[in-house]
Amino acid sequence: MGTILEGWKNLQAISISSVRDTLSGKYHSRDFIHARMEYLRSRVILVGLLFALLTPLWTLMDWLVLPSWPAHLMAIRVLSLGGLILCVWLAFNGHQRITRIYVLSGLVFILPASFYAYMLLTLSGAGQYVVLGYGFIPFLLVATLSIFPFTLLESALVGGALIALQVLASVSSGTWLSMKGLQDLWLLTALLVVALTANYFHLGLLLRLYRQATHDTLTGLLNRGAISRQLGQGPVHERLHVLMVDLDHFKQINDTHGHSVGDDVLTRTASLFKAQLGPDDLAARYGGEEFVLILAGRSDAQALSFADLLLSQVQAQTFYNHDREAFQITASMGLAVCQPGQVIEDVLMQADQRLYQAKRAGRNQVVARD
Repeated sequence: MGTILEGWKNLQAISISSVRDTLSGKYHSRDFIHARMEYLRSRVILVGLLFALLTPLWTLMDWLVLPSWPAHLMAIRVLSLGGLILCVWLAFNGHQRITRIYVLSGLVFILPASFYAYMLLTLSGAGQYVVLGYGFIPFLLVATLSIFPFTLLESALVGGALIALQVLASVSSGTWLSMKGLQDLWLLTALLVVALTANYFHLGLLLRLYRQATHDTLTGLLNRGAISRQLGQGPVHERLHVLMVDLDHFKQINDTHGHSVGDDVLTRTASLFKAQLGPDDLAARYGGEEFVLILAGRSDAQALSFADLLLSQVQAQTFYNHDREAFQITASMGLAVCQPGQVIEDVLMQADQRLYQAKRAGRNQVVARD
């Protein structure tokens, strides 16, 4: 029964996390924000190109079918086409430009919607036959929402604006509260629900794949590749401390007590690290029994005090083997400071060297100077 209850609690936690993370981007990590922006960027390029290609084709169709075409709408159409081409160009050259990609993602929807709204507001009477040929635009845009990895709030905001646009179209055509007007509104709302469902599963899948690729499955910490991407390969822009941690004689623990006990040592120690981290700190399993902690916003004395605290807490843990025999562990640590303008990889090497100085000096200590 205990195992079933524990599994149910885990499922509840996963479900809550999934809904929370797909509802809003507030809790997304910095690395995932960049990853999602790349997905959004590719969608902006694809959809922008598609809309830009369809615009002149639809113009040709209007010219062949419609008896006349208001001249002022051609200027608006050209502006919309130019805006779409500009969106594609900016997105193509917008690698890692988070704010730009957010804005462009919205413009891909705003430009065609604004064109349709302009027609609704400026054409009346005999011009309504032109408007009827573009009544599909709100439905097309709502369907397009489903291929973007938007959060539910982002999609709901765009979808709400498109529903308002459809209401404007119904009022303009005089079908508001008629059977046709209500059917169109119901269909658009149903499409929005489908799009929101697609967004939920789309973004949830991206989050799941991201976590599998960036997090260590045993400890739940970031893996080595993920923390390298988080910190980047170029110079850092803020003062950081790098703390390398290695569990002493870990191979002996595995050989003496078994790998399952060794896994317990790793997971509990990782949990200890996570409990002590600040909101801007990072922790990763660097490989085997080695961990790296990136500490932000601390003075040299505070960083050293933090390392000493971790050292004592690691030693204070009590573990049990399969025979219920208690044992304790120690750790060796190397601490280095990364100044603005330095490359983090160089500082990681320095912290690693100090870690091995701690091991050569007898283990169970922190080395913060060469």
